Amino acid sequence: MSDQPNDFISDAKAELSGMAKEGMHHPSMKPVLTGAAVGAVAGALLPIVSLPLGLAAGAGYMFYKRLRP
Repeated sequence: MSDQPNDFISDAKAELSGMAKEGMHHPSMKPVLTGAAVGAVAGALLPIVSLPLGLAAGAGYMFYKRLRP
């Protein structure tokens, strides 16, 4: 991945495309799904955050960390 900030969108497109094509064989899929599961559990336990919001936030955070460690 590139270190230039303006390449974030193109890096995200390439990563999502790879995840869609390769499925569970893609190296980013399992960490993103794990983040989604952790976020969903947090969303279920916390009174302010809902389950779908927690799931999306967890998946989004892990996806971002895969692009920009």
